[in-house]
Amino acid sequence: MSDKLICEVFKSSRKDEMYLYVDKRQGFADIPTQLLETFGKPVPVFTMLLTADKKLSRVNAADVVEGIKDKGFYLQMPPPKEAYLLDVHRAHVASHSNARSEDE
Repeated sequence: MSDKLICEVFKSSRKDEMYLYVDKRQGFADIPTQLLETFGKPVPVFTMLLTADKKLSRVNAADVVEGIKDKGFYLQMPPPKEAYLLDVHRAHVASHSNARSEDE
């Protein structure tokens, strides 16, 4: 596999924020049946030219390329709920402290 690949990204129909990255040429040929049963119906999100140094929002592109090269796919798991809730709490606290300082 070269340093570039055309990658298709699918979201899970069963689990929020779970994504499956595959080489467009291979499709689902290398995806274990059990993973597809857990993942649910793959919903296409987008297709992109992927390189190891590409900036992705929540995963390291080099890890995605390596996963596809080694296993034929890369599975992006949802973020931990605790981290998400902590981010929501911090945003809430920040918005209230900003409102208070504007009132003073």
